[in-house]
Amino acid sequence: MSHYASGELEFTGPGLTQAVFSQGGSMNDNLQTAYGMPGSVTTADQRNRVLRNTYWLLALSMVPTVLGSWVGMQMGFSWFARNPLIGFMVFIGVAFGFFFAIEKTKNSGLGVVLLLAFTFFMGLMLSRMIGSVLGNYRNGSQLIAMAFGGTALVFFGMATVATTIKRDISGMGKWLFVGLLGIIAASVANIWLQMPALMLTVSVLAIVIFSAYMVYDLKRVIDGGETNYITATLAIYLDVYNVFVNLLSILGIFGGERD
Repeated sequence: MSHYASGELEFTGPGLTQAVFSQGGSMNDNLQTAYGMPGSVTTADQRNRVLRNTYWLLALSMVPTVLGSWVGMQMGFSWFARNPLIGFMVFIGVAFGFFFAIEKTKNSGLGVVLLLAFTFFMGLMLSRMIGSVLGNYRNGSQLIAMAFGGTALVFFGMATVATTIKRDISGMGKWLFVGLLGIIAASVANIWLQMPALMLTVSVLAIVIFSAYMVYDLKRVIDGGETNYITATLAIYLDVYNVFVNLLSILGIFGGERD
């Protein structure tokens, strides 16, 4: 499978996980708000604590991601390279297994451990794309550094927007979800079509949608809609991961220098 198809497969799985996670989390919080169920955050101090813990755990989650990528490259990790559809289905099964376990343990220390294990797994999934970039382009390390820096800029920019915006953006979730389903369908189709133009379009749209998801997910924490820092970190981590993967794909197209 080509480097670009690998990048799409990396995106597709996390994107589908993010779709269900975001939709499910939003429904749960709406029920809590409507019926006054326990768990809703009512004070600024509590909301700030959740946000602060989310940022710390998000930063910590980068460590197992990098470690997983390094281990995957050392092992020559390959995920059903000859049959991407089976690989995608197995990935979804493993990802949703983690998702279910994290949801069940989100109020305990085990939830943190499972989240970090999930990010290690995501690093393994990323290792093939990283190895391909390093192996195919003589400026591969620069492309990875640029993708990392660009993702960091996007995150800090979206965090600033989420912090400063005052209007209610909860209604944006349904439109993001529809757009997300569209790019997931296009990504899966392009596993067979192998159309560079479609891949580029999907990558650009994915960056836009997941950047908007960053604002949406962070705003839920800031407004008290998301009360658990573990599930908040999971949602935002998937946003960041998908922006990085798709930005690296675009940089490989326009900035890659082959040997």
